[in-house]
Order: sequence, then structure tokens, then C-alpha cells
Amino acid sequence: MPDIQFLGHACFRIRGRDGVVIMDPVDRTSGYDIGKPTASIVTVSHTHEDHNNTSVVKPLKETLNIFTGPGEYEVGGILVTGVRTYHDKKKGAELGNNTIFVAHVDDIAFAHLGDLGHELTAAQVEEIGDIDVLFLPVGGNESLNANDASAIIAQLEPRIVIPMHYAGEQAVMDNPLDSIDRFLQAHSIKEPVFEDKLTVTAANLPPAGGSAKIILLKPTASA
Repeated sequence: MPDIQFLGHACFRIRGRDGVVIMDPVDRTSGYDIGKPTASIVTVSHTHEDHNNTSVVKPLKETLNIFTGPGEYEVGGILVTGVRTYHDKKKGAELGNNTIFVAHVDDIAFAHLGDLGHELTAAQVEEIGDIDVLFLPVGGNESLNANDASAIIAQLEPRIVIPMHYAGEQAVMDNPLDSIDRFLQAHSIKEPVFEDKLTVTAANLPPAGGSAKIILLKPTASA
């Protein structure tokens, strides 16, 4: 029964019975201060400062496991798979590589796309596998925009989508991002409701094969 918190920008904390995963910890220059959270696992999609602030994360127990690239990993019952992708549409020639991380926590599959900059190949979709919860960049500029993000939803068919990496009130970015409004308009969400956190269980997941449920989370990090 994992609990999900959105810490800001592209950073999430997933707490399950077997441990805690933090994905793409963000640094203070972004406008978000995530403090000094604890975790068993940290995943880093790419080396930009607003995604790789691992120094502030403290080990939940003896060891903090940091994963930064493709591969298959297991820590205390949590399975993590890293899938090689790119930050741009030219196979990384402009902005470099990106790693999508899939974490299986309490039998729920979470996929964090990092700063994915392109549609996925059939081989990448197969490697990612079936996804329950998708953390999806929607703010454009150097990653997916609202239209691109909708195409990725169609490719991966997640049960739940949680948007990230967009212009928020706290965000301070050198390269301005789009607001979330374009993504919401594309999905006919006229009166958005932002939740403080989300608890996911097999019982409350939408059915597989149906339309993805879009859930909006408030960033919990302080400015």
C-alpha cells in the first residue's frame, strides 16, 4: 500500500512496506527545498542539478542505494529497472541521455520518465512493461510538452498518471516551462483538484485497459 508524495518539480517519494524510494531529488536553486529526506533507494534520470540532488538524501537504514543508469536492481524486496532513453529527439545528441526508472513497490509498478524528450520505441515500451502509476513530464521546453505527454500515455497505457515537470508557483528555472494548464485542457480537466498525497492499493487502481486516471498532487517541499 505505497504512499506517494510529490516533493516538487520531478521529485517523488514512494513509501512502501519494504522501503522508501526517492526519484529525481531536486535542488534548492529550482525553488523547492526538499529538506533531508530518508530513503532506501534514490533514482536519478540524468545529471542536471534539478534532478540529481542526492547529497541531501539520508539512508533509511545502513545504506543508501543510488541508481543512475540502465540495469536491473533489487533492494530489500523492491525491484528497480532502468531503461535507456534520451533527453531530446536526436538520441541524446543535443541534451544527453535519460533513464526511465520503473520501481515495483508493494506489487505496484511506478514509472518515472525523468526528462524524456521523445516518443518511445516498441522495444522501450516492452522493456518498461505494464505500468500502474506514471510520473509524466508535461511542461515542454527540454522534455515532453502536453501533446507529447498525451502520446506517451497512449503508448504505455498506465492506470494512473501524475503530471510533473511544469511551471509551478515555486519553480525557478533557467529555461521556463509551460504551466500545467495546457495538459489539463488537453484532457478536459476544467476544475483541477490537487491532493496532498496519494495512497495506492490494488483495490483502488483503475481497471487495466481503460482510460488513465489523472491525479494532481501538491508539491510538499517548502520554498
